[in-house]
Amino acid sequence: MKLNEIQDLIKFVSKSGVSEVELETKEIKIVIRTPKSAAAVMMQSAPMVAAPVAMQAAPAPAAIAAAPADGKTPTNNGVDESKYITIKSPMIGTFYRSAGPEKAVFVNVGDEIAPGKPVCIIEAMKLFNEIESDIKGKIVKVLVNDATPVEYDQPLFLVDPS
Repeated sequence: MKLNEIQDLIKFVSKSGVSEVELETKEIKIVIRTPKSAAAVMMQSAPMVAAPVAMQAAPAPAAIAAAPADGKTPTNNGVDESKYITIKSPMIGTFYRSAGPEKAVFVNVGDEIAPGKPVCIIEAMKLFNEIESDIKGKIVKVLVNDATPVEYDQPLFLVDPS
C-alpha cells in the first residue's frame, strides 16, 4: 500500500466519523482509531514497527434532539415513524442511490421493495457493494444524501411494511 493511499484512507476515516478501522494485508496492518480527543494511527509491517502518528480529530457530530416523552418519533410533518422499519448500512463507505451518474436511482419514495431488490450501493475501499432489501414494503423516506459517507448501522431508508 502506498503512502498516498494510506493518507487518503486516514482522511476518509476522519471525515466519516467512525471510531475505528482495521485493514490488514500480507505486508502491512493498519489500525486507525479516532477517539474524541484526538485521532491516532498505528501502522505495523512485518519487518518494522512505525511510531504512532497523530492526525487532526474529526469534527464532533451535531447534537441530537431529545425524543418526545411518549417514546414516538415524529417526522417533520408530525407523522409517527415508529411503525416503519429502517434499512441500515451494513458497512462504512460512500452511499450511492444509483449504479452510476447517468443511471436511474434504485428506489424512490413510494416505490415497492421486496427481499433481494437492490436499494443502493455502498462503496468501500474502491469496491462497490450492492445493498439489497431484506424486507417487503414501500419506501417512505430516504435518510441519506447521494454520494455522502455513511457509518456502519446508520439508517438509510424508512420502509412501511404494511
